[in-house]
Amino acid sequence: MTEKTQLFQFAGERPAEKTEAEKKKKWYQDRPVAAELFLGLLVLGCLFCRQIMTKDPSYMDLKNCSVMPCREFLFGTDTMGRDIFSMIWYGGRISLAIGLLSTLISTVIAVLFGAVSGCAPAWLDALLMRLTEIFLSVPNLLLVIFLLAAAGKSNVITISAVIGMTSWTSITKVVRTEVRQIRNSEYVIASRCMGGSFFYILWHHLAPNFFSSIMFMVVMNIRSAIVAESTLSFMGIGLPLEVISWGSMLSLSEKALMTKAWWIILIPGVFLIVTLLSFTSIGNYLRKQANRKQRNL
Repeated sequence: MTEKTQLFQFAGERPAEKTEAEKKKKWYQDRPVAAELFLGLLVLGCLFCRQIMTKDPSYMDLKNCSVMPCREFLFGTDTMGRDIFSMIWYGGRISLAIGLLSTLISTVIAVLFGAVSGCAPAWLDALLMRLTEIFLSVPNLLLVIFLLAAAGKSNVITISAVIGMTSWTSITKVVRTEVRQIRNSEYVIASRCMGGSFFYILWHHLAPNFFSSIMFMVVMNIRSAIVAESTLSFMGIGLPLEVISWGSMLSLSEKALMTKAWWIILIPGVFLIVTLLSFTSIGNYLRKQANRKQRNL
């Protein structure tokens, strides 16, 4: 052991080389590799579902209703004779599309609303925040049901828009806080003096500073949107029965329990739960990374 190493250990410090190795090891251990791998395979399967589907997911084979998993039907059939294996991939595409589209809508609303509130005068900022708190005080599911009833017939676009318009408040408060901290920075003031518009400043100067802070919330919103769609379909007010999604598959649970067809509930439920847990793991990882960056500033 060298004198330099002994001096570091005596002072309670460690050599830089060992610290870097520990950081790399910790980064690898914290990363949710299993969740990322599962979501990657799931997305690929949903994108290329036509190549891996064994049967038409909407075809009702009345001769093979509630068949257990076998060679012909890998995941069995539901009470209407539809192949569950094909429905999983086709329905996953619909569920993920609703999650991504609704999250895109909510993120755009949150960024615009939060940035305007953060740059606004004190009286307008207080008014916008009171409006945000009113939305937060109303139960999200109740608001979604009310807007769906007002919209009329449910489809993928309608449900995505409704979920997106009701899940922007939490991100808005974070964006507003971040914008208020950096709105008086020198580069923002210089861009404003040079004639930069609000959207130019938002895109080039404000968004790069708060994007890492809201990234984990964006990922969690995808998870929440999938849960909301599944809940609505389970309650019978979501997508029509002919539109296959994981939620609409779980809406047949009552008939499945009556016929003791456990695979009709278990298989879609496992895919849904593992997907939600994967999004949760990735969201927690992004949150830890954002907190680590803030501590290092």
